[in-house]
Amino acid sequence: MKRILIFSLNYYPDFVGGAEVAIKEITDRLPQEEFEFHVITLRFNRNLPKEEKIGNVSVHRIGFSLRGATIHDLGRYPLKLNKYWFQFAAAWHALRLHRKIPCDAIWAMMAHSSAIPAGLFKRLHPSVPYLLTLQEGDPPEYIEQQMRTVWPLFIRGVRSADFIQSISIYLQAWGRRLRPTGESVVIPNGVDIQLFSQKPNTPALTAYKNTLGKKKTDIYLVTTSRLVFKNGIDTVIRALPKLQEHISFLIYGNGPDEKKLRMLVEEIGVTSRVRFMGYISHADMPLALSASDIFIRPSRSEGMGNSFIEAMATGVPVIATREGGIPDFLFDSKNHPEQPQTGWSVNTDDPDDVARIVNAILASPDTVRTVTQNAQTLVTEKYDWNTVARSIQELLENLTKVSAMGGENRVQ
Repeated sequence: MKRILIFSLNYYPDFVGGAEVAIKEITDRLPQEEFEFHVITLRFNRNLPKEEKIGNVSVHRIGFSLRGATIHDLGRYPLKLNKYWFQFAAAWHALRLHRKIPCDAIWAMMAHSSAIPAGLFKRLHPSVPYLLTLQEGDPPEYIEQQMRTVWPLFIRGVRSADFIQSISIYLQAWGRRLRPTGESVVIPNGVDIQLFSQKPNTPALTAYKNTLGKKKTDIYLVTTSRLVFKNGIDTVIRALPKLQEHISFLIYGNGPDEKKLRMLVEEIGVTSRVRFMGYISHADMPLALSASDIFIRPSRSEGMGNSFIEAMATGVPVIATREGGIPDFLFDSKNHPEQPQTGWSVNTDDPDDVARIVNAILASPDTVRTVTQNAQTLVTEKYDWNTVARSIQELLENLTKVSAMGGENRVQ
């Protein structure tokens, strides 16, 4: 039995993003007779227990909390202090946990969140192998700026990792810049193929469309996103006046920019065409995507983007920018003529380009069928969580095997 201690700024059930989904999807698929997982994370919501078991992970929650905390509370005191406090408190709690139940490896999820506590732990326990996963969605330049006040600790935390796993080629390049020597590999995030590729039955889909009030002539653009600046949701809103009236925009998700986005909707006069749908669970997402016509997220930055491959698995045409890790899987005819087309790209911060591509998709149903089939094939072959989990399992086994043999903690 290998015991793996994970550092993650957040974990289920609240405020879940791509990194948290990755931890759960991977750990749920690894054999319980071989691996035991513990995660140190922030509590935020006082209604949650300090310790509990979720799936195959024992969760240890620390930090400042409020009863019934919402996502809007995260940017306010005292919860605002958590992400700074976590850098040091998580290391202290990990050391205490390690004395009680020794771990065979540590795993830091996202450098800007967890490299410092993992690095501090590694400094005191150099024989324990350390895996760092780069899952960042913000631009590297922004992350580095945010870490300037603790730069020596941050860079030491990155460079003390025995192995770096990145979810995209883009993030791998950033990791190599921060840590010029050492080994790294790209293992992307995945999608639950069985959940997202299964077509909803006709009565369920019809009922869902009826709840939305969708008419046969209506066209729904859809996004499943945190409501933050980097996701470019405002660009889609600004594109709506350039599109015909029967085209609307459904926004699934919540986040700190919701108020600003609602104000923008009123300002440009598209209140009847934009609907803020709020939080949606993964279980309900395939139905919501299938009821829509085009998935769109014109991101300003993106480490990879689970939502894109989920939409691809569902068979919905996808519009995205070429930022960050998106070009790993979204191939358009202009920028990737050598690859089967899997989606459509737009310029960043360009509502006119968004409107142009939406109209092009609606005018080309035969092309849409071919492109969505290509996208589903790519996602099934490369981005199945089962495939991803097997790759992470091999990585963890190699890390702990080298450690057990008493050699240097490097995976060959």
